[in-house]
Amino acid sequence: MARASSGLQYPERFYAAASYVGFDGSTSPTKSLTSKFSNSTALLLYSLYQQASVGPCNIPEPSSWKIVDHSKWASWNQLGNMSSTEAMRLFVKILEEEDPGWYSRASNTFVEPVIDVPMNHNSKVEPVQNGNSYPETKTISTENGSQVGTKDKDVVVEGFKVGVYDQWTAPPVSGQRPKPRYEHGAAVMQDKLYIYGGNHNGRYLNDLNVLDLRSWTWSKIEAKTGDEYSESTPPKLTPCAGHSLIPWENKLLSIAGHAKDSSESIQVKVFDPQTAIWSNLKTYGKPPVSRGGQSVTLVGTSIVIFGGQDAKRTLLNDLHILDLETLTWDEIDAVGTPPSPRSDHAAAVHAERYLLIFGGGSHATCYNDLHVLDLQTMEWSRPTQLGEIPTPRSGHAGVTVGENWFIVGGGDNKSGVSETVVLNMSTLVWSVVTSVQGRVPVASEGLSLIVSSYNGEDILVSFGGYNGRYNNDVYVLKPSHKSTLQSKTIETPVPDSVSAVHNATNATRDVESEFEAGYEGKIREIVVDNVDPRTTVCNSKSDIVSTLKVEKEELESSLSKEKLQTIQLKQELAEAESRNSELYKELQSVRGQLAAEQSRCFKLEVEVAELGQKLQTIGTLQKELELLQRQKAASEQAALSAKQRQSSGGVWGWLAGSPPTQNADDE
Repeated sequence: MARASSGLQYPERFYAAASYVGFDGSTSPTKSLTSKFSNSTALLLYSLYQQASVGPCNIPEPSSWKIVDHSKWASWNQLGNMSSTEAMRLFVKILEEEDPGWYSRASNTFVEPVIDVPMNHNSKVEPVQNGNSYPETKTISTENGSQVGTKDKDVVVEGFKVGVYDQWTAPPVSGQRPKPRYEHGAAVMQDKLYIYGGNHNGRYLNDLNVLDLRSWTWSKIEAKTGDEYSESTPPKLTPCAGHSLIPWENKLLSIAGHAKDSSESIQVKVFDPQTAIWSNLKTYGKPPVSRGGQSVTLVGTSIVIFGGQDAKRTLLNDLHILDLETLTWDEIDAVGTPPSPRSDHAAAVHAERYLLIFGGGSHATCYNDLHVLDLQTMEWSRPTQLGEIPTPRSGHAGVTVGENWFIVGGGDNKSGVSETVVLNMSTLVWSVVTSVQGRVPVASEGLSLIVSSYNGEDILVSFGGYNGRYNNDVYVLKPSHKSTLQSKTIETPVPDSVSAVHNATNATRDVESEFEAGYEGKIREIVVDNVDPRTTVCNSKSDIVSTLKVEKEELESSLSKEKLQTIQLKQELAEAESRNSELYKELQSVRGQLAAEQSRCFKLEVEVAELGQKLQTIGTLQKELELLQRQKAASEQAALSAKQRQSSGGVWGWLAGSPPTQNADDE
């Protein structure tokens, strides 16, 4: 990776570079450029030189039919209102990428023109860090005393200057540092880096610390708990690690993570920096199972969660989305082959559509595979990686700057990874940004990485990590891989009219055809929003602008409909919850009535059983009574019969003339 030439600062480096390639301030040495560089690089250098030395393109479009004239005018015109300093920086950057040894071959004498460059800060800085003195920031004062110019575009933050591209530097921080830790949550909001929780010597933490990225001063926030977002009791600040910290609407969301007493499902906590209060976020739907080491990616108004490891150390590769507008969970069953179950991987989103998953680890191995999920079709794919593919790792951290995805740190179960790598998410080409020596925090596992901006410059800031010891160090890197122009790739092919004109003029393969052939490749890297870099002879710019306006109106209309639909859904959801509450109350009332009826029914059953037993007893007694009655009747009948027999014997004897039997008393 080429480094900025030592000893020269902007605009000195720019004019040394311009002199080296052949610019003298009055001519545009096309043939000299193309003899040293490719046609596309030469065209880009020409455009940046014009932007830096002359300013925005205000000349009319060439009326000639030469492709090279139109290409040069279009490439300069599409740079828009880019500042002179930025044009100088890009000019030197491209030269150093194409010809790393240019400075050693350049002349040591060159004229330095005086150019005023706008700036946003007004202090001279002469910092010394680790024994290295950095060049001061020179300013130019106007008549009223205000400073309006600078000779250096390096990032200057309250006494600390990131003076070299692609090199990790430790800033001079002050204040009480947080405990050393790893697997913590980190997020940047309003030029402040928030660090929450993490693992320190095997113990989970729940403290919240903030680093002011302008003064580089640490402070600790004494956070409170509240129930602003919850209908239940206020949340307890449970110590956790392996969670994710996401900024959302001037608040911080802490999502998932390992804890000593984990809940069954993922918990989302909200921190309000204005009130310093933590709250529980009430969500709807079925939340994912509790986990740590997952990736949490903010895509528009949704949070995409992938993988991780649950409380039972089971590795996961499931996919869940939390809609932050409706606060509703949704489990996604994507098509294609997903990444294998893993944790401690890195994730990023490209073009608000593609979710990239890189690396991570299982219980036995680490990965360096790359997977892409199309969030529109919900389909997984595994594209081919190009360039210097990184080694397997887990516990690394990543951030995106434009279309570039920076990956820092991580480990492979043997040692920490020393290389900082970058992936161009459009081309899927890897390259190494820098490599550190020795056991330093940026070669750690479980470190955090954020991207911040100061005075138009992007800087990467890392904190913490574990590489045999727990760290609480801060390191800063200013990347040369960036999209300062907020670039976008225009996929429209070169219009046919260009080819038609080229064929009509019967141009040979001279400088003009060389420019035409290579025009598309390099300019696409710095296309300014709403500007077409391929302005043709027929000039279809107005058509493109009209098309963009129509598309914008359609998108705004669609967005309005979606917002209206969201409002309606929220209203329906509120009504459904109200109905649900009423139905629940009715259900509770019916359940109470049913319980009372069940109790009464049981009592009746007992009484019926007792009456049944009594009826059985009465039946037995009735039978005995009937038997006694029959016995009594039989006895009475027998007695009556005997009496009748006695009476009948006396009469017949008298009739027969027999004397009656005398009693003994008569004798």
